[in-house]
Amino acid sequence: MRTEAAILVQTGQPLVLAELEIPQLKPGQVLVELAYSGACGTQVAEWRGRKGEDRWVPHCLGHEGTGTVRDIGLGVAKVKVGERVVLSWIKGSGIEAGGAQYRWDDKLVNAGGVTTFQRHAVVSENRLTLLPPGIGMDVAILLGCAAPTGMGAVFNVAEVKAGETVAVFGTGGIGLSACMGAAFSGAMPIIAVDPSAERRALALRYGATAAIDPLAGDPAAAIRALVPGGVDVAVEATGLPEVMAQALGVTRAQGGRAVVIGNARHGATLTVDPGQFNQGKSLLGTWGGDSVPDRDYARFARLLTALHFDPSGLLSAPYKLAETNQALEDLEAGRVGRPLIDMTA
Repeated sequence: MRTEAAILVQTGQPLVLAELEIPQLKPGQVLVELAYSGACGTQVAEWRGRKGEDRWVPHCLGHEGTGTVRDIGLGVAKVKVGERVVLSWIKGSGIEAGGAQYRWDDKLVNAGGVTTFQRHAVVSENRLTLLPPGIGMDVAILLGCAAPTGMGAVFNVAEVKAGETVAVFGTGGIGLSACMGAAFSGAMPIIAVDPSAERRALALRYGATAAIDPLAGDPAAAIRALVPGGVDVAVEATGLPEVMAQALGVTRAQGGRAVVIGNARHGATLTVDPGQFNQGKSLLGTWGGDSVPDRDYARFARLLTALHFDPSGLLSAPYKLAETNQALEDLEAGRVGRPLIDMTA
């Protein structure tokens, strides 16, 4: 059986559409027919070569999507043929079956435990979660990365309480999910910081009560004008070390928490004033919002469909698989919140 995929052949170069031969399933692997894929800054960084040397090219990309199970390998018990699933890079229960290797003419194409820029994908069982009821296959791509990472940073890592103050730096899909999580938690105010006018407008639709353009002046001063003592929680979703330092700097003394989500370029370093830790501030890291798919994804789905927000507005108009390069360019430029790649088109 063959499938079509947009693969990375050389960093810094456009993805290539390729017809791949699907390998025989190993124990613990699942064949999924993709309905939709999302994309995030991680794929942009891989594509642009910002994560350092890529020893795996050519390889498949994408780590969030939805689809239907078409075949299962030995030992798979979590999903059945015909069931609809969410694909996510965050590991849940089930077998860790490792990656797959596809054949592209006379070349081997590598893939990790989950890839989604393709019409069919061989996925490790532990990267799949049954699609929660009441959510569409398109909106559910948010469950693969953006919602668990952004909302999880608010709920699981910072543990935001009602009445606390929150600033979110970077309002792509993950930052917008953090804004929604803060709103669901009862935070007030919720301050979004992003240089993109489109993304600031989205943030105000999805939970933020104020939006700041960091190019128009000192964002820290603007935040302190709204919250003089500093915010209780700052969420960083840009991957820029200078913004990570800003996030810690705008939190309040004696209890302020800054959560770093963004992936910095390979080799980047972060410099902060250590005196801030003596003030009782905390700088926290996270792995996917510390979310557990089997515990959290159904809850995130209920929140996304609770009618408080219309989650479809977070997604771009659908791109075709052949337009994946354009989707990544638009994401990098801040023209969309979360690209939606339609694998059926």
